[in-house]
Amino acid sequence: MRISSAAKKCGLPVKTVRYYDEITLVKPSNILENGYRDYNETDVKKLIFISKSRQFGFPINQCRELLSLYEDTNRASSDVRKIAKKHIDGINDKLTKLKSLKFELMHLVNTCNGDDRPSCPILDKLSGDH
Repeated sequence: MRISSAAKKCGLPVKTVRYYDEITLVKPSNILENGYRDYNETDVKKLIFISKSRQFGFPINQCRELLSLYEDTNRASSDVRKIAKKHIDGINDKLTKLKSLKFELMHLVNTCNGDDRPSCPILDKLSGDH
């Protein structure tokens, strides 16, 4: 099937499917003489797999690893678990940083008078003056 049909089947923009081909994440099973990409059902399943992996926030390099394990019938689930655990650790790090940013911004909002005067601790902090 053509790239547009494959993209529609897996709920991805054509541009994304084309990108996955360019970075050799999911290549079409066949390139026709006219240069069109020809995707089969297995290719679509891989695209769906990548799409769902991305929805979980896995970066491309980890998607590549997970896809490789998905295709490997002799895989060890411990390898998959290790990748997922590493991703959870990254999410936790981001959450910690986001919480810190939230509290700092809340403090700035609370110290801003929000009146007609030009003085503003939020702008001072963003400009590096405070």
